[in-house]
Amino acid sequence: MDHMLVSSWFHLNSSVPLSYVQPPESRPGTVSVISGKTIPVVDLGGHDHGEILMNILRASEEYGFFQVINHGVSKELMDDTMNSFKEFHGMPEVEKISESSRDPNGSCRLYTSREINGEDCIQFWRDTLRHFCPPSGEFMEFWPQKPQRYREVVEKYTQEVRALGLKILEFICEGLGLDPKYCCGGLSESPLLLAHHYPPCPEPSLTLGTPKHRDPNLVTILFQENDINALQVFKDGEWIVVEPIPYAFVVNIGLMLQIISNGRLIGAEHRVVTNSGIARTTIAYFIRPTNTTIIEPAKHLICPSSRLIYKSITFEEFLKIFMNKGPDIEPYLLL
Repeated sequence: MDHMLVSSWFHLNSSVPLSYVQPPESRPGTVSVISGKTIPVVDLGGHDHGEILMNILRASEEYGFFQVINHGVSKELMDDTMNSFKEFHGMPEVEKISESSRDPNGSCRLYTSREINGEDCIQFWRDTLRHFCPPSGEFMEFWPQKPQRYREVVEKYTQEVRALGLKILEFICEGLGLDPKYCCGGLSESPLLLAHHYPPCPEPSLTLGTPKHRDPNLVTILFQENDINALQVFKDGEWIVVEPIPYAFVVNIGLMLQIISNGRLIGAEHRVVTNSGIARTTIAYFIRPTNTTIIEPAKHLICPSSRLIYKSITFEEFLKIFMNKGPDIEPYLLL
């Protein structure tokens, strides 16, 4: 595994290895990037519940992406968490591998490119630390113990980001005409945390940090570093840069909510580009169902005038298709 970590060898190469070179149609620059256009920003600190609800719902319908400010998570905790992950990815490779390999079942693991790598797969310019973080505290014994205070800081962070995510889901469900608590319980009880590290890349025009895709969850709450433009959202045939706002979270709608809303909300396609000058670290919190939970359009949203688009499927079945088909999954979810 040590020779697989991009962070171990990126500085030894003046060119991108062939296995990391994207096909011409997928490379940055093949589709125009809109400058000046941004995704919506929602202020959660306002006192007008209806206005916040409508702003979130409109952004979820039109973009599938928005940023939230005045969200209640302290700047100190956000800084401590980002520093913990930057320290982790900066440790010697042997330590990183040791700290993320305690569970033989893989609830915590470190990998390069993608979770499942085939011999002929095109690789992506990133290392990822991934672990489960359910509210029960299960699996915490397998989390890294280094750097110092990792478990303490990340536990508090995931608790607060979970509360934020559920608050946003309540707004969305209420806006759809569902019970605000519709997504509580099995639909949100198996969260996952991904800490991506994107080292500098010698040829950013040839590769990607993350390919064009939709997230396989309800929502993602992302914390990205300031002053590095890398995340892009695909809308109306063009890419929109998600410019970082200090101490804001990026929220994006996943395929699960697209299915539950029967296509009303957008599980937006997005990607991450690389750069040649500076490393970038992001923290993604995935709100996800348990494996046995049924994912299907909410019955209250189906009426004689609305056609049922998606079939019912367990989350476990969905993940199997997603891991196999990737960005081409949607036709396999339709009725």
